[in-house]
Amino acid sequence: MKFSIQLPTDRVEALADFGTADAIATLARKIEKSGFDACFVTEHPFPTDRWLASGGHHALDPFVSLAVAASATKHLRLHTNILVLAYRNPFLTAKAVASLDAVSGGRVIVGVGAGYLEGEFKALGASFEDRNDRSDDALVAMKAAWTGESVTMARPGFEAAGNTMLPSPVQRPHPPIWIGGNSPRAIRRAVDFAQGWSPFPLPAAGAGRTRTSAIESVADLAAGIRRMRDYAAERGREGPLDVNFVPFGLHMNTKRLPEDAKIHDQLGELAEAGVNWVTVGLPTSSRSAYLDALDHFAATFLPREGR
Repeated sequence: MKFSIQLPTDRVEALADFGTADAIATLARKIEKSGFDACFVTEHPFPTDRWLASGGHHALDPFVSLAVAASATKHLRLHTNILVLAYRNPFLTAKAVASLDAVSGGRVIVGVGAGYLEGEFKALGASFEDRNDRSDDALVAMKAAWTGESVTMARPGFEAAGNTMLPSPVQRPHPPIWIGGNSPRAIRRAVDFAQGWSPFPLPAAGAGRTRTSAIESVADLAAGIRRMRDYAAERGREGPLDVNFVPFGLHMNTKRLPEDAKIHDQLGELAEAGVNWVTVGLPTSSRSAYLDALDHFAATFLPREGR
């Protein structure tokens, strides 16, 4: 199992601890030195006040944050968790991803999703109602742009009539794409367009708010993985897909880590269900609290040869 650890650039109210170039570089180096495989950041360019008041968060631009992390590290993977595809023109997203992959020497993991905050879509001038179709179109467009060859393609909202993008990503044919979301459509999108699926824990009470399906237990997740594998077989898809999951109790900005035994048991259950990556949030009340949790997690759950 591999680990992507939260780089807490959402803590914009504590920029000195988490959001300056020096802070990001220091934390990224620490994550790499501790033996973790990747760091992740989120994206919310212009969230609504209502969502923020109910527990939402700001975030630095993901490509800025990860470029700083790239400059401070040598091997750490750089994980967008997640980019909302329908917020922007897909060729702009493709250019940003390719640029980050180029400057980092091929270390990007592209976590993407359809999004669910209607008010943020409206503020950005992006269509909310057809976001799923636009997300599928974006994946096709991005992969075409990453070939480095001339692209001719027309979809609602964009038209390429013979356009070429360079540099191409270092990773060929492109960086791995992981599809976020719990819904049947997210599962199908992962199989049809991507290299992985990134579901997350969600109680039934929150499913309507985030416009996706609930996952309340490892059993729920395992059922989703079975659906993904069945659909992959139906589509004739060969080769494994990554499954990246947020362990229960280790979400972004968790206040306190669960007991070690509970984490250990859950990681074993997730591995048995088919999870091969986990994204882990740590306490971020201060930089010292974050670093203490990072040290403890690495010492307790990472293989010694990985550190």
